[in-house]
Amino acid sequence: MAGGGEGNGVVSGVRVRFAPSPTGSLHVGSARTALYNFLYARHCGGTMVLRIEDTDLKRSDTTHDASILRDLTWLRLQADEGPDVGGEYGPYRQSRRAHLYEAAVDKLLAKGWAYPCFCSQEVLEERKERLLARGEMPVYDRTCLGLSAAEIEMRLAAGEKAVIRFRVPEGDVTFEDLIHGSITFSSDVIGDFIIKRTDGGYSYNFAVVVDDAGMEITHVIRGEDHITNTARQLMLFSALGEPAPRYGHHSLILAPDGSKLSKRHGATSIGDFRALGYLPAAMVNYLALLSWHPADERDKFSLAELIAEFDIEKVSKSPAVFDVQKLDWLNGLYIRELEVAELYRLIEPHLAEAGLRLAPVQREVVTEAVQSKLTVLGDAPDYVAVFVEETDPTACPCADGLLAADSDTLFDLAREVFSAMPSEYLPAKEAQETLRTLVEKAKEQGIKGKALYHPLRIALSARDEGPELFYLVGGLGRSTILARLDEALAYVARYKEANSP
Repeated sequence: MAGGGEGNGVVSGVRVRFAPSPTGSLHVGSARTALYNFLYARHCGGTMVLRIEDTDLKRSDTTHDASILRDLTWLRLQADEGPDVGGEYGPYRQSRRAHLYEAAVDKLLAKGWAYPCFCSQEVLEERKERLLARGEMPVYDRTCLGLSAAEIEMRLAAGEKAVIRFRVPEGDVTFEDLIHGSITFSSDVIGDFIIKRTDGGYSYNFAVVVDDAGMEITHVIRGEDHITNTARQLMLFSALGEPAPRYGHHSLILAPDGSKLSKRHGATSIGDFRALGYLPAAMVNYLALLSWHPADERDKFSLAELIAEFDIEKVSKSPAVFDVQKLDWLNGLYIRELEVAELYRLIEPHLAEAGLRLAPVQREVVTEAVQSKLTVLGDAPDYVAVFVEETDPTACPCADGLLAADSDTLFDLAREVFSAMPSEYLPAKEAQETLRTLVEKAKEQGIKGKALYHPLRIALSARDEGPELFYLVGGLGRSTILARLDEALAYVARYKEANSP
């Protein structure tokens, strides 16, 4: 038995699906699966289907369901069909497709590809232990395969519980994986597996086959942890008389230490990264390049460029390592390309959460001041705080820097220049001109370089480092600047008086 296939490239009639289970938030690994499906569908001019696999009612949660949809929308990976947009192949939630699964079970029973099994879990465990003790593969021994129709009917009528097992055909199952190439499984190591449980639920492998067939899915792109499921699914497609999709199994995402990426390594869900202040374009760009890269040696690609270049057959088989430092670098590039007004709109919720508020006339210059400093939007409060928090330059750890030679002359000059500011806050360009005026006047007094910039920075911000000085001039506000200069002058005067001969 073999899965069919055609070469990669622009394939007409492509239909892919992303099928998350709403048992948790959208992990970056699942997001990359969604992205590869999205890129392949768009590259081929095909259709992306979103299907919610919520048959595990005990673990499924509608809050996770909603968060997955929200995260996909945030990443700009909107499906063409799904529970939120509809389509001709619905329902798009497994919990609403039980009638389709039951019809498929009946079809397999009628064709002899399935049969009831009454073996208890205790009996199955005993057989499994015996087989393992003999060094044999613990597959089901088909005890119930030969039961007559009369005996089955009698036992069911007596209230005995039975699962429905699929009768695995003999021989190998071979398929051509889009990423791994030819893969072969022997049916001897699979055994007749359950497709319907005693509680009336349906197994994962069975439900997805019925769904993929019913939704006419042509390509399944998913993680390599699903490779072993593929043989069972191909058998089911064949038994149901349905064409099988092509499969491509990408590698998993690992932590830098080579272990499975988990919470102990930091943020792992898309919601986590969104809350920290990563941009969706940066996340998509980074995730796309885990295990795949266009021929172009660049690292920064728009979504349109990724769509144009994507080739599933060039996805690497090697594990992908999640490098948050590279993501940070890439996110910083995207932040620096934003228009200032758009950046303010994005950082404003982070400022509000930190209790920081910028006056409308202050926003442009302050946002421009911090733009080159940000790695993520969530860093904004740390950089903006200097512009809005009350502070005393004479009480900071670096206050001794106010006592440089001629600093009182410098502060007097600064007070003279800044008093003449035409408005409370200045745009960056005007602030540069104002600072340049001070620099020229200070040079005339022999004050320049570190003797100028270091005391002035401490006086204005009570910090040793921070934004460019002209941004402080423009964004602090004239009244704040003058008040701090007065404090600095008084501090210098007290020091000189205390240390005069």
